[in-house]
Amino acid sequence: MTNASPRAPRTVVPIERSLLISEAFDQAQVTELRHSVTSCAHAAGLSDERLDDFVLAVNELITNAVRHGGGQGSLRLWRQAGELVCEVADDGSGISSGRLDDRSRPAADTAGGWGLWLARELSDTMEVVTGEAGTTVRISAALAATERVGRHHVE
Repeated sequence: MTNASPRAPRTVVPIERSLLISEAFDQAQVTELRHSVTSCAHAAGLSDERLDDFVLAVNELITNAVRHGGGQGSLRLWRQAGELVCEVADDGSGISSGRLDDRSRPAADTAGGWGLWLARELSDTMEVVTGEAGTTVRISAALAATERVGRHHVE
């Protein structure tokens, strides 16, 4: 028997999410989906260069899903806790660990290989889960900040 008082129950505060887009896509929907992301991101509070950067990063991810992930994918965009989050998933065969670990900028004369690098550079955070069943990439942009400070990339 101990004299320790019982712990107070933990209070879990749920993160409020506001789903803005949830859509499957293929090559035919890429342009329309990019326009929808632009509208939603602007309405959520991104503007100017931050808006352009985020939309370009999303465009690279959806283009990669079409080109390398089986020709189609799904996109979810939501707002949560002061940030805008976009997740793009595909059913491709995955990304090699060597490719994921390579954080160097592609050579200027390289025709491909820019997608993940750009998405990483243009977003505040980036997470990649990949395997034989497909790839899911999640990026975020802070809504309140005017500059990206303390960027953290998890892969």
